[in-house]
Amino acid sequence: MKKFFFIFLLFCGYINAQTLDLQQAENIFKLPVHCIEVEYPNKLGQVLGSADDLRSPKELRPIFYGCFDWHSSVHGYWSIIRLLKDYPQLDASGEVRTILNRNITPENVAVELAFFEDRNNRNFERTYGWAWLFQLQNELSSWNDPDGRRWAQTLKPLADILVKRLEEYLPKLYYPIRTGQHDNTAFGLSLSIDYARSVGDKQFEELIAGHATRLYGTDINCNLSYEPSGSDFLSPCLEEALLMSKVLNRQECRIWLKKFLPEIFNPDFSLEPGKVSDRTDGHLVHLDGLNFSRATCLYIISKKLPELAYLRKIADNHLNYSLGNITDDDYMGSHWLGSFALYALMNK
Repeated sequence: MKKFFFIFLLFCGYINAQTLDLQQAENIFKLPVHCIEVEYPNKLGQVLGSADDLRSPKELRPIFYGCFDWHSSVHGYWSIIRLLKDYPQLDASGEVRTILNRNITPENVAVELAFFEDRNNRNFERTYGWAWLFQLQNELSSWNDPDGRRWAQTLKPLADILVKRLEEYLPKLYYPIRTGQHDNTAFGLSLSIDYARSVGDKQFEELIAGHATRLYGTDINCNLSYEPSGSDFLSPCLEEALLMSKVLNRQECRIWLKKFLPEIFNPDFSLEPGKVSDRTDGHLVHLDGLNFSRATCLYIISKKLPELAYLRKIADNHLNYSLGNITDDDYMGSHWLGSFALYALMNK
């Protein structure tokens, strides 16, 4: 009953959207900690080359086998590391570090690499899972912690091969993929350019920025009225706007955005959160993720262009609508939504 009353207060605006404090960190932390070693149910998503490829998730991917699918496992690890950096007391017992030490080993990375080297799966998780792996590597590389430094060095070969794959892929991508789900090009490039800048890979950064400008630089009049689709967890319009806000300087961004999404420059601009009818349905619950990812986009864009500060209230409304539903009630949401909530909260 308390949970539903809290959600009601949030939705009606009687209390403000939460920030990332210790209590909220604890709520999110327990979700990936629970699922990173939960092998089943599992969606493998691989291409089978022969009967020899019919192996268990843990045999195929000895690090990222939990949390239902590879990409959710990756950003589950990212959530854990991101939260441990700011709230080390979340693992006062050291149990989580024990799990990470058990899983992130050179031997296990070698198996993960072999999967991506398989000719049938070279494009596996392109570009969504790749981008989350970059985020994980980013957090580890920037963590002044002995375990973190060791895990970063251990995972680096996997990050390196995915950088190479993206470098090979982008010149061949004539048209961006504008869906509201995993293969959205803008989302993948947005996380990837963050990684390139964090680790100081200027060549990779310039590659992403150049192709982002090529793919999106002349876009105009994105129609938000067609969003969302029934199982979106990304906004094609806002993810593109977010990417370009990272690629362009402030004045360039203002000029481009006024052509691309002119309506958001109206102080009366409004955008309703995506409504979720059934949180046990793995596709319908995507709309909670949409609310978090929209909030992230609006928070960051409003920082880039301070005259759009009113977008923060819309972002808060989206965050409020779904934040109270981040629970372990149903695995279809709990195995991944915490990461999207965390990403929104850390960008407020």
